[in-house]
Amino acid sequence: MMTTICETPAISDAEYQARVDLAACYRLAAHYKMTDLIYTHITARVPGEPEHFLINPYGFLWEEITASSLVKIDVNGNKACSSPHRVNPAGFTIHSAVHTGREDAHWVMHTHTRSGVAVSCLAEGLLPINQIALQFFGRVSYHDYEGVALNLGERERIVASLGTNPALILRNHGLLTVGPDAAVMFSHMFNLCRACEIQESALAMGRPLQNLDEATMRQANSQIDQMAYDDGDVQLEWDAHMRMLDRLDPGFRD
Repeated sequence: MMTTICETPAISDAEYQARVDLAACYRLAAHYKMTDLIYTHITARVPGEPEHFLINPYGFLWEEITASSLVKIDVNGNKACSSPHRVNPAGFTIHSAVHTGREDAHWVMHTHTRSGVAVSCLAEGLLPINQIALQFFGRVSYHDYEGVALNLGERERIVASLGTNPALILRNHGLLTVGPDAAVMFSHMFNLCRACEIQESALAMGRPLQNLDEATMRQANSQIDQMAYDDGDVQLEWDAHMRMLDRLDPGFRD
């Protein structure tokens, strides 16, 4: 059973909401087929506890995760509560780097989607050839592959590679996005995965690509920002996601 929460004093309302939102992210990733069995992670900083984070219980499929099964850990991936569930400290290497190196990165998502990994293997990386990809024009970073992320010394290099951007393509590996909240982080990942899928399909046609001029790309990038943040589209997306999850299975809130 996965209903045992950390055996510590009652959690705050803010932590409970973070748990619900993080469990929702895992369920959404499973729904949209962004998972890699039990591997990769989505993590969130515990509100009011900058040294603590929430992570998935290792060994569970993402569609199984609930608010109470999430495990609270410290920056080194050690459990900060008496949860009965395992964690994967090695899997937290990348996340701990970003959480500690970027003050605004309260939420971090890492995936191994098929199209995302495929694009990460291309020397040119993500191409600005469609409207969805233009969200990341000038805002996606790259980090060269150094093997399985077990070396804590790589953390500084990951942070340096990410810089101030919301998205990082881990070459020959996968994708990573960050955000101040679940809605922004998940929107970045959803769109980055979709941009990679479109690029994969376009290149598979074997026909010349229709390239865009830089002025048009910058204009589109600004327009997308306007809609996403000033007009509130990202929050509307998140609200729609949550309504869908509640229709499918509200048990993620438990």
